Amino acid sequence: MTANYAFTDFFKGALDFNQLFASQRRNIEALSEANQVVVEGAQAITRRQAEVMRDNVENILKASRDLFTGGTPETNLTKQAEIAKDMFEKTFTHLREISEMATKSGFEAFDVLNRRAAETMEEIGTKTTSAPKKKSA
Repeated sequence: MTANYAFTDFFKGALDFNQLFASQRRNIEALSEANQVVVEGAQAITRRQAEVMRDNVENILKASRDLFTGGTPETNLTKQAEIAKDMFEKTFTHLREISEMATKSGFEAFDVLNRRAAETMEEIGTKTTSAPKKKSA
């Protein structure tokens, strides 16, 4: 046996490149799917933020009209306090909603990657249990 072929028998059948490439292709597909989930989540969050911003501007304009249409300083001060309280509560509600959307999107992407990791571990487990036994000399 020459030095060039010393480990030939050791690695024979140990690495199936077709299986390796197929596994990596599935990994890339899972990563692409997770990225798609994240992008869709970001788009949904952006749409919701635009809706919230539009509603806030409309509410501010309406409140400004109400305040400038007259009334005593005491009633205007009471109106301003009510408007501020209402906007504060709505802001926290919207913040919570958007935060939940981001969390949900992150968990969905994680689930895709976690599922693929579990499949990879299963593939590795079946490969090691079905690996050919070494012949004793």
